Amino acid sequence: MSLRTLTRFLVTILFPIASFCTIYLYLYPIFHNGCAFPVTTRSGAGAAAAQHWPFSSLVQDDEKQKQPPRHHLRAPFRLLVLADPQLEGDSSLPDPEDGFLRRLARHGERVFAPNQKKSHRKQVIKTALKGLFFRDIPEVLQGWRKRLDLFGNDYYLAHIFRTLHWWTDPTHVTVLGDLLGSQWVTDEEFEARAWRYWNRVFAGGRRVEDELIDTAQGSPDSHNLLGMKVTIDHGWKDRVINIAGNHDIGYAGDISKARIARFERHFGRADWDIRFNLPGSEEQNIPTINPSLHLIVLNDLILDTPGFDPDIQSASYNHLNSIITQRSQPVEDKSSFTLLLTHIPLYKPEGNCIDAPFFDFHHSDDSAGAYRSGGLKEQNHLSEHVSRSGILEGIYGMSANPNAAGNGKGRKGLILTGHDHEGCDVWHYLPESATDPTTSGHRSDEEVKFGGWESIPWRNSNISASHTGIREITLRSMMGEFGGNAGLLSLWFDFETEEWQYEVRMCRLGIQHFWWGVHVLDCITISMALLWLVASHLCASPTSVEGDKVAPERAVDGQVVTGKRE
Repeated sequence: MSLRTLTRFLVTILFPIASFCTIYLYLYPIFHNGCAFPVTTRSGAGAAAAQHWPFSSLVQDDEKQKQPPRHHLRAPFRLLVLADPQLEGDSSLPDPEDGFLRRLARHGERVFAPNQKKSHRKQVIKTALKGLFFRDIPEVLQGWRKRLDLFGNDYYLAHIFRTLHWWTDPTHVTVLGDLLGSQWVTDEEFEARAWRYWNRVFAGGRRVEDELIDTAQGSPDSHNLLGMKVTIDHGWKDRVINIAGNHDIGYAGDISKARIARFERHFGRADWDIRFNLPGSEEQNIPTINPSLHLIVLNDLILDTPGFDPDIQSASYNHLNSIITQRSQPVEDKSSFTLLLTHIPLYKPEGNCIDAPFFDFHHSDDSAGAYRSGGLKEQNHLSEHVSRSGILEGIYGMSANPNAAGNGKGRKGLILTGHDHEGCDVWHYLPESATDPTTSGHRSDEEVKFGGWESIPWRNSNISASHTGIREITLRSMMGEFGGNAGLLSLWFDFETEEWQYEVRMCRLGIQHFWWGVHVLDCITISMALLWLVASHLCASPTSVEGDKVAPERAVDGQVVTGKRE
């Protein structure tokens, strides 16, 4: 079989496979109904597709946001949720001192060492060659493979963000912590990974400006304790709301001012909140309703004790208390929705999620950097106290006391967390029995310890049997080994029921090996196509060579006589 025939056969086989895989990879949201923001009047996938057609009513709807209808086709608040990219770096690469040339130099020094007996040199050379081929070369190749893996991983993560950002058209984007892979890296390595984060993975994105946060939160001394309301506009689409994770700044027992400062310098504030006005709500013909969304970014890594720096912990609790007492609407106000973005999930009994409750503490002989001996080293969940007092009964104002404000129902909202790479979806609630003091003696030790609160997987929840409760979604990681996941949250206000509504969908790309495989297949297909073109061109070229002409065949007495060279 000639080269031309072989390459043509391979291209015929590879081209349709490569084309299909490439189309799927770069347009994968089209093939999954979950890869579109939920809407109120049609399928999310149909709405996402419609927005890319010219003259679509969806596109025109956004232009009319200042005077919206009672039901938007697309939700006015659409949050693209990502979690735990964990960009790795030099800590996963070989030491620069173990580079190939340095290894060769060390072998050379041993072989040509002065005062070495000739009888021993042969053995030294044999040992050096053995180490070179069986240890050094494999380790160097492994190091280069890891560098290529890091490079490809950046663009795998970037592909998820870029494709979903283009296809779904979010109004806001958030990453729920663990942006980077280690809190123990040097400042230089932190900056290098931050550069990759903004120039590769989230290219085109930008951090939320400090000035915008300061303006939105207002001054605690001003008369406007709720801060300024900011309209949900198109300017937020390119801002990335970054949440501090334990791999970014550490756990409470080793969080320092320097770590928080470098995180905030590159990724934005670790603690802040803002209140959004629903677009056009002030122009509605229902003057008594002014829907707003309270978005809270909370650094919950510092809330549990013991902490490394008491000043940092005190500042975080002051921020949390100011949210509860100064910048939250009354619990009776159903026109307000509270969306909490944080990293560590709330406490929940074992069996609700993959990660069970777990705490570990620093020992005096730990070899890591600065930390507090006995300080919090690791945790899977927040403690019961912080979960209940700080968030469920604090931020959301829920209570088992039916005589409390708002009958103890608390504020309507949703909690989004990261950290647990497997993901989880839980309903935290107070059962109706929790409001009856006569049943308190029948509670389990776990219920008494958690103030009557219970947790159950969302799919098994029975909201009607709850006195009050809130949903917590722990987003599955966007890392390749977990399938490249993203969440799509739609939030809108229903003026007929006078309540906020939300819906969440999950979108999965697939493991990183598929991303690699498609690009390798494309490279092979293109190479085969080029080789086929070259082979075809060579076969079409004249075979005669000037100066070496051959006379044509001629017939003599009915027989064919081959021409002789002239």
